[in-house]
Amino acid sequence: MVENVWVGVDVGRHAHHAAAVDAHGAILWSRRIRNDQTEIETVLERVADMESVVWAIDMTAPESALLRGVLIAHRQQVRYVPGRVVHSMTGAFAGEGKTDARDAVVIAQTARLRTDLALVAVPDDLAIELELLTGHRSDLVTERTRGINRLRGLLTRSFPGLERCFDYSTLTGLAFITRFATPSAINAATDEDIYDHLRGQGVRRPTIPKMIRAARAAAGGQTIALSGEATTALLVQQAAASLIALTRQIADLDKQIAPVFRRHRHARILESVPGIGTRSGAELVAITGGDFASFGSAAKLAAHAGLAPVPHDSGNRHGTLRRPQRYHRGLRKVFYMAALNSSQRDGPSREFYQRKRREKRSAVHALIALARRLVDVVWALVRDERVWSLSGPGFRQAGPVPAAA
Repeated sequence: MVENVWVGVDVGRHAHHAAAVDAHGAILWSRRIRNDQTEIETVLERVADMESVVWAIDMTAPESALLRGVLIAHRQQVRYVPGRVVHSMTGAFAGEGKTDARDAVVIAQTARLRTDLALVAVPDDLAIELELLTGHRSDLVTERTRGINRLRGLLTRSFPGLERCFDYSTLTGLAFITRFATPSAINAATDEDIYDHLRGQGVRRPTIPKMIRAARAAAGGQTIALSGEATTALLVQQAAASLIALTRQIADLDKQIAPVFRRHRHARILESVPGIGTRSGAELVAITGGDFASFGSAAKLAAHAGLAPVPHDSGNRHGTLRRPQRYHRGLRKVFYMAALNSSQRDGPSREFYQRKRREKRSAVHALIALARRLVDVVWALVRDERVWSLSGPGFRQAGPVPAAA
């Protein structure tokens, strides 16, 4: 009788492929299952009598959400086999074909051979909600950045002087070009017309005279009308209106994220860390699932963020370190930006950064070292709120100090 079984699942959008192997690596069964609760539970019934069952999946993307939910609801042990591991392990087994069935077997065999694979857990409800909100915000910000670049390209084509005038990442600059996007449009308008338009768009009164002077100077420097100017101006106005709506949508989303984040049990702790605010704290909870303890240690959390260098020795070269190639880019960004922000304000973070600079570290390396230290601070605070207490712009020691980077 088979007592220990490893089930590998090659995740797909509409259907998955599952394969089971025993302790000797023999394939017990292999079948295709729809991404449907009933079919997934049917496969669960096939291993219900086994003494030990380990499930392994190659994807934690939305396509696997139902599969993970059903497995964890039935108290199954689920491990994650990254796609790159599946790709490298494929060569360890006979055959060169690439099929879903073969991938499922490789996933199962990998789970059988390796005991260091990460467990898949369901994040708490607030962490899932923050993951959805911050992911949507990231998409909107990316779309807005592309839109600004397209807008600048259009303005450079028809009116480069105006392109240099304003910062189009702000509502102020965008408000101007929703109506005035050519030299002739600016020259034909009076100062009162421009003033009334900008006030109607919500631009602050003290800013408007300076904007008018800059626009007049740009219009005076271009006296010819380029080919396609009218069409380009229309596209510029449409793009500016879209970017204004997108910017306001992002601002509304920020207002939606803040109260959700502050309901999380770690919100107060994370916001007490220099450089981490509501938005970055929400991203941190979303990325980690709100369960910092699952990483096991601050060093593992730092490694996941790409802030722990790895050895790169070869031959007579020893003691060389390099940045890891596999890490979570979003998590690294959160800690790096926290280091950048906190290094600009008085407090322990700035003192640590300046000390690294005095040690002849480059600005980037000093920030990475500070980011690594902030990982220790976050870890210590989450594990024991009594380790630190907030005092002014930095921290007042109230217990053991986390090890410096």
